[in-house]
Amino acid sequence: MDAKARKPYSSDLSDAQWAILEPLLPPPIPAGAPRITDFREILNAIFYVLTNGCAWHALPHDFPPEGTVRYYFHRWRRCGLWEQIHDTLRRQVREQIGKDPEPSAGSIDSQTVKATRTSGTRGYDAGKKNQRSQAAHLGGHSGVGARGGRPFGQDPGS
Repeated sequence: MDAKARKPYSSDLSDAQWAILEPLLPPPIPAGAPRITDFREILNAIFYVLTNGCAWHALPHDFPPEGTVRYYFHRWRRCGLWEQIHDTLRRQVREQIGKDPEPSAGSIDSQTVKATRTSGTRGYDAGKKNQRSQAAHLGGHSGVGARGGRPFGQDPGS
């Protein structure tokens, strides 16, 4: 469905945002039938789910079908497109504020997690008073990377 034919949602991409993301998406394949799926509407539907925290099946009916939206979301995750988009946008933002495109350092946060007796080596944090093991997480403040919460290299679709 065309985005112009429906009332826009607050999670929809603006024209300026779409202009940035459109070149990062896969081009149409020249062989076979022409693509009829509107990638802007697919992204709008994905951002709707992420913004509202609803289930895939709860997408409003004026978006593309749930199965189509889920298919592209998972396909792009498996092929690394989300990570590529994230990296490209990060580089652009860093260059806009006058920094090198690639970060020179990272931060590591730790979280106390329960462990079994056979879990192996235990971490130590003098600031913590409990006896639970420490688990290090790379990534942002929440420890979630661009691949949807899975540590890099552990994508089950690969």
